[in-house]
Amino acid sequence: MLDLPIVCSLTEPELQQRREAVFSRIAALVQERRALDNGYALRFAAEDAILEELIRLIQLERVCCPFLQFRLIVEQSGGPVWLELVGPEGTRAFLEAELGLQAHS
Repeated sequence: MLDLPIVCSLTEPELQQRREAVFSRIAALVQERRALDNGYALRFAAEDAILEELIRLIQLERVCCPFLQFRLIVEQSGGPVWLELVGPEGTRAFLEAELGLQAHS
């Protein structure tokens, strides 16, 4: 993994709009959150509409937050979908501050 700076290129108004338009919708779909050493793992139901939302999120975030690495895991036999958001040291704290992520089940 590259050691890129943990910086979002969105302005504060753009980030606020992203929070309201995208993050809040995704956050409502999260069934479980797990803290990772360098980020978070989020569990979702295995539904096509949710997969489409997650892909949209990845497409948007990879442009403004190039330090993030996204792992989309679709479990076999209709099992859950996991999205892992990871990056260099400090990524978990960034996700907590900027997106309000905290581990809970």
